[in-house]
Amino acid sequence: MAAMLGIFGIGLLFSGVQVTSSVLTVDIPQRVYKIARDDTVTIPCKFTPQTSPTAQVRVTWKAAPDKPEDPVISIVTYNGPTSIKVQSKYRGRATFIHDIPNGKADLQLQKVTSTDTRSYECNVEDVNNEEDAVSDTASLIVLVAPTPPVCKIEGVAEYFQDIKLTCHSAEGTPAPTYKWQSYTTANVPRPNPNKATDLNGVLSLFNVTMETSGFYICTSANEIRSETCNLTLAVMPPSMSMASIGGIVGAAVGVVVLFGAIILCCYCCRRKEKPEEYAMGTPEGEEFTDKEPEGKDYQRVTYEEERSVKSAADRRDPPDDRSERSYDRRSDYTDRRDDPKERRERDDRYDDRYDDRRDDRYSDRYDDRRSDRYDDRYDDRRDDRRGRVDDRRGRVDDRRGRDDDNYESDRYSERSERPPMLPPNKPRDPRI
Repeated sequence: MAAMLGIFGIGLLFSGVQVTSSVLTVDIPQRVYKIARDDTVTIPCKFTPQTSPTAQVRVTWKAAPDKPEDPVISIVTYNGPTSIKVQSKYRGRATFIHDIPNGKADLQLQKVTSTDTRSYECNVEDVNNEEDAVSDTASLIVLVAPTPPVCKIEGVAEYFQDIKLTCHSAEGTPAPTYKWQSYTTANVPRPNPNKATDLNGVLSLFNVTMETSGFYICTSANEIRSETCNLTLAVMPPSMSMASIGGIVGAAVGVVVLFGAIILCCYCCRRKEKPEEYAMGTPEGEEFTDKEPEGKDYQRVTYEEERSVKSAADRRDPPDDRSERSYDRRSDYTDRRDDPKERRERDDRYDDRYDDRRDDRYSDRYDDRRSDRYDDRYDDRRDDRRGRVDDRRGRVDDRRGRDDDNYESDRYSERSERPPMLPPNKPRDPRI
């Protein structure tokens, strides 16, 4: 029977009758495709086309939504060589590489990002028979290298405390794995302390001691590459709390303020006390002591008396240069002063000249009119006035003489009593 069917089939073949098949098949070679971020990936799709020359094929690439309840994303739709539609979100990044007669309908994505990590479906159907649509799916994973992790210490690194060392990378696809490695203070590798747990980048340390101190390095790695971070752990003895420190600082400040107030009060009291008395001098050849020597009588004066004596001495005994200047001024004044006798003679000459001029000018006009009575009265009045002037001049000259004598006597008596201000070897001024 089988032989008869085989012979019948061969006869049909040679008789020119063609056998057609309406079954479509779609195949994506791999289930998962991995690609690094910013690279270009091509997801292949192969299908078995219709043998009928009148068949028309539609190819659609779809992507799974971000949320299960959202609709499926249509990336590319092929309805013929001149009818290819690309979804607006993927324009410029998605390309449809096709050869429909040979069953090729590949999807190419450029500059992939982490959001492109999802499932993709290649759907092929006969336009004339939509019920025969066939599809296949594959997953795309965009790999992202882990970013440099951040290492932190949670807790207080003191004796007999429990602390945690954390390590975390902000990015990384697939999710990176973490591993802690411990080193001594001499940078020698060592196993993690007893009872320590290393889970998802968290290293838990219990009942830490001085031996727990050292260096700790965390490694974050995935299929692309790895990154590390490190920290230094120094376990210290228990310290005082901030409240205790604040109390000690406050007490210290209070003590300083108290001592300052005491010192200020003492200073004010000392200033209000009576000024201390000082000795006017110390005998030559003897050292100064607080006690007065026996058998000697020293004059004791107050500070105010000493200042008054010094000021009076300064006013009475000016420096040598001042005394010399005053002497020069006095000498100039004496030289410039006229002699009283010369002044009288000058006045007489002036009176004579005045009388001569007056007589020459008025003699012709008033000789006849002037009588003896008026002449005598005028002469007597003139003589009286002249006598009063002479008396006044005499008194002025006498007063000037007395003042000069007193000034000379007082000045030279004071200079004779005052100790010489000049060195013994300097000659004295002959004018003194």
